[in-house]
Amino acid sequence: MVSVSNSVLFPLATSSGFTSDGFSRSVRFARTINCSSDKQKGEQRNVLCACMEPPPKLRSDESFAAKFEGFSDQDPFKSEDLSTVWEPEDDSDVLIECRDVYKSFGEKHILRGVSFKIRHGEAVGIIGPSGTGKSTVLKIMAGLLAPDKGEVYIRGQKRIGLISDDEISGIRIGLVFQSAALFDSLTVRDNVGFLLYENSSMPEDQISKLVTESLAAVGLKGVEDRLPSELSGGMKKRVALARSIIYDTTKEAIEPEVLLYDEPTAGLDPIASTVVEDLIRSVHTKGRDAIRKPGQIASYVVVTHQHSTIRRAVDRLLFLYEGKIVWQGMTHEFTTSTNPIVQQFASGSLDGPIKY
Repeated sequence: MVSVSNSVLFPLATSSGFTSDGFSRSVRFARTINCSSDKQKGEQRNVLCACMEPPPKLRSDESFAAKFEGFSDQDPFKSEDLSTVWEPEDDSDVLIECRDVYKSFGEKHILRGVSFKIRHGEAVGIIGPSGTGKSTVLKIMAGLLAPDKGEVYIRGQKRIGLISDDEISGIRIGLVFQSAALFDSLTVRDNVGFLLYENSSMPEDQISKLVTESLAAVGLKGVEDRLPSELSGGMKKRVALARSIIYDTTKEAIEPEVLLYDEPTAGLDPIASTVVEDLIRSVHTKGRDAIRKPGQIASYVVVTHQHSTIRRAVDRLLFLYEGKIVWQGMTHEFTTSTNPIVQQFASGSLDGPIKY
């Protein structure tokens, strides 16, 4: 499902850029996600979630920017031609793909031709200055926004319109927004289990057990009966994460999950940020959660400004600037890139191509 701020299960609030009409659409979307049909199985299934590992043939010993002849400090966008950047020939592991995506709001052009692929097992970070379209990319991937131009493919199937208008199955996509977006009047138990209470036929005691397990997976125990107002900011973020990873275990076919995080450590102190960053890793298929069980998230994408999140939570980076991907590379290449835009962002310098 989609959440208003940091949780996969809930509608987007007006603060996320949606009108009251968009809010109701998000509610329908959340339910459609969980109710869209798997035509082969004849079942209702389609939740949201995400995770990632480095592509199998990726050369991690050289910067992507260096692959472009003619790149110079005078032309920092030479690395823009990312259609020619290395890509594996086999696309069978591609879960989500954006091709030449454009998006505008009125006369404000947000995305200007963004193309990338999210593969099974990857942990990808989307970074860049504020206002460059990072959150917009996440909403387009999740199906909450439709691109003005370009295509979005889900496991090779082209998505038409919004997720609620389509019946593409085979993957669950979850969107976790900045703020926890918990329902203030509901307990933690009801917040985490909301999707299942509303859209599944599971008995309440079974849902309650899954809620407890999901909370334990993110390091929270004994908080089921608390209200959101009784939780700290970091605890709310973890409840939102628990809400994003819960799913109906009675379904025969469980599709891979892609979880999209929008600034998951925003507003947290360094220690709380580290907890959340480690949790993001732990619920990934290559990690182990707080109770040492293997993670269930196939791939994930993190939008962030924080260097600690870049270092700890992701393996591959996409750098968005003025609506375009101007650089991409592995996390360890970030601080050594010769791209002046990346250098300025990494150092926090006031001197450089990025102007405020």
